[in-house]
Amino acid sequence: MPHSDFPIKGSTKSIKTLLEVMARLRDPTAGCPWDRKQDFHTIAPYTIEEAYEVADAISRGDTEALVDELGDLLFQVVFHAQMASEEGTFNFGDVVAAIVGKMIRRHPHVFGDEQVNDVKAQSLSWEAHKARERKQRGSGKKEQSLLDHVPEGLPAVKRAQKLQKRAATVGFDWPSAMEVIPKLEEEISELRQAMNDGAPAACLAAELGDLMFSCVNFARHLNIDAEMALRNTNTKFENRFRYIERSLARDGRSVTETDSDTLEALWDEAKRSIS
Repeated sequence: MPHSDFPIKGSTKSIKTLLEVMARLRDPTAGCPWDRKQDFHTIAPYTIEEAYEVADAISRGDTEALVDELGDLLFQVVFHAQMASEEGTFNFGDVVAAIVGKMIRRHPHVFGDEQVNDVKAQSLSWEAHKARERKQRGSGKKEQSLLDHVPEGLPAVKRAQKLQKRAATVGFDWPSAMEVIPKLEEEISELRQAMNDGAPAACLAAELGDLMFSCVNFARHLNIDAEMALRNTNTKFENRFRYIERSLARDGRSVTETDSDTLEALWDEAKRSIS
C-alpha cells in the first residue's frame, strides 16, 4: 500500500497516531514481518539500549539527538503495550493510568495535604511510599526482603547504589561520607594484601568488587550518581586519548609506535587542554 494511502489519521505529534502506527506494524497480515515476530524478551534489549542512548544524548548536551532518542524510547513503551494488548493483559492506557496513579500517590505534598520542607524530606517520603507499595505487592509471599524488586538486569554500579539506598532506609548505612573513607582504605589494603599473597583471580575479583562497592557507597554519600560519574569519566578519558592520537597523527606517528614517556607527556598536555 502506498504511503499516501496509509490509513492513519491525526497529527504526527499525537500519541494516538503513534499507537495506530504500532498496531499497523504488528498487523498479522499487512504488518512488518520483523515487528510481528518480536516478543517481550526479544524487545527488552532494545529498550535498555534506547535508555542508554537517551542518557548519552543528555551527557553530550545534544538536544536535537535527545528529541530523537526520547522518541525511540517512547516507541519501546508503545511496542510493549501493543504486545500486551494483543495478549489481553494490559494496554497503553493501563500503562498511563499506572504511572499517573503512582505519581499522585507518591507526591501527597503536591496532590494532598502532606507537608514536605526540602528535597531530603521528599526523598525519604518517596522511599517510604515505595516501601509500602512493595510490601503490598509482596503480601502473601512466604519470604519478603527489603531488597526485593531491585532489578538484576541493572548495570552493576547502578544496582549497587540502589541496594545501598534500600538498606539505608532502615539505618544500615554509614553516618556520613567521611566515615566511608576508612572503609575504602580498608578495601584497598585487603586487595593489596591479596595481590602480595599471590591470591587466585577469583579472590582478587572478590576484593576488587568489595572496593568498587565501597566506591559506589562513597559516591552515594556525596549525593553523586556513581553511574553517571563513571560515564562522564569514560567520556573524559576518550576525549583525552583522542587528543593524543591527533597530536601524534600531525607528526605522522601513531600510538603503537610511541614510547611510554612521550605518551605520558602528551597525556599531561591533554589533561591541561581537556577538563
